[in-house]
Amino acid sequence: MRLIIIGAGGYGRTVADVARQSGKYESVDFLDDNENLDTLGKCSDYAKFANNETEIYPAFGNNEGRIKWIDKLINEGIKVPTIIHDTAYFSPTATVEVGTIVLPKAIINTDTKIEKGCIINCGAIIDHGCIIGQGSHICLGAIVKGENRIPELTKIEAGEVVQLRAFPIGG
Repeated sequence: MRLIIIGAGGYGRTVADVARQSGKYESVDFLDDNENLDTLGKCSDYAKFANNETEIYPAFGNNEGRIKWIDKLINEGIKVPTIIHDTAYFSPTATVEVGTIVLPKAIINTDTKIEKGCIINCGAIIDHGCIIGQGSHICLGAIVKGENRIPELTKIEAGEVVQLRAFPIGG
């Protein structure tokens, strides 16, 4: 399997690092509009690389932009991966949707749902029964206590603690 990452900035390089460590990909390459970077081409060249043996991941820190790209790729029938680092704890009762990345030492606890296109950064903790809305970014070391529904496209900053039921499910 091959991975093409759209965006060769800091987040793209982080995605590449985790993808390479997974052992799933024979090659990991980039597309980026910055001509000074070592890439296979521009972001708009993605369709040239789409096939059954290639996954394409849009590595944009902008939550809304990332979701737009994920939707575009899915609508065109292109495989978008979900990437979970080996050192992350992921409960067997938790679920994760396409285009999400879970970085090292993150904890996803019981009955939690991570929707499409989220970034769960290093050391983030998401406790039991949470729903993380699509396109959200839970930053380094952030804690989301139990039974919260984080709205889509939300950024929970590094070290922030979201108290129990601060965003109640169904509320």
